[in-house]
Amino acid sequence: MAGGSDLKVLGVWTSPFVIRVRIVLNLKGLAYEYIEEDLGNKSELLLGSNPVNKSVPVLLHGGRPINESQVIIQYIDEVWAGSGPSILPSDPYERAVARFWAAYVDEKVGSAWTGMLFRCKNEEERAAAVARAGEALDTLEGALVECGKGKPFFGGDGVGFVDVVLGGYLGWFAAIDRIIGRKLIDPARTPLLAAWAERFRAADAAKGVVPDDVDKVLAFLQTLLAIGSMKK
Repeated sequence: MAGGSDLKVLGVWTSPFVIRVRIVLNLKGLAYEYIEEDLGNKSELLLGSNPVNKSVPVLLHGGRPINESQVIIQYIDEVWAGSGPSILPSDPYERAVARFWAAYVDEKVGSAWTGMLFRCKNEEERAAAVARAGEALDTLEGALVECGKGKPFFGGDGVGFVDVVLGGYLGWFAAIDRIIGRKLIDPARTPLLAAWAERFRAADAAKGVVPDDVDKVLAFLQTLLAIGSMKK
């Protein structure tokens, strides 16, 4: 198996950005060492590997760091082009479309996710963030049709770039469902996206990486909030 001792991932198990990197490594069949970080006491390895943002994920390849999840994914896809499926389409136009929608996910869904969990000061602000997430997911329902062309994933027959970028949030979506008392990806509102989410979770590369224990995720949320409050 390619990878091995040359590959390390510095991460946090609930991070959507770490999850997507780990899924891509699994899709490519690459062996790697996963190192869980303590965000309340970041390691010297993390701080030295990502001195600008001091954040996860970091991919270490032969000791050299690569930062930012979408950059890491594209790096993996290029370096190990001969291993496993391609994450980005080979056609330049389709590749540009995939990059557009991946950026949209982090800009719209990601910002709403941050608002719902970490920035809302009251229920009114949380409701507004939930509404923003709902609007973005409505748009992604149409994007699934455009990108997937009637096939199971944004990447077509298999998991691709947009799939892993959006799929990284699914563990948190289940936790948010518990908080708001309804499904964020509502089968009645976005049936294609709801079916996609079930397929994505069931993919071998996602098993054991996308969190499925809502109670554990919610408990970790309290840890993250406590760390955030100590920094203020």
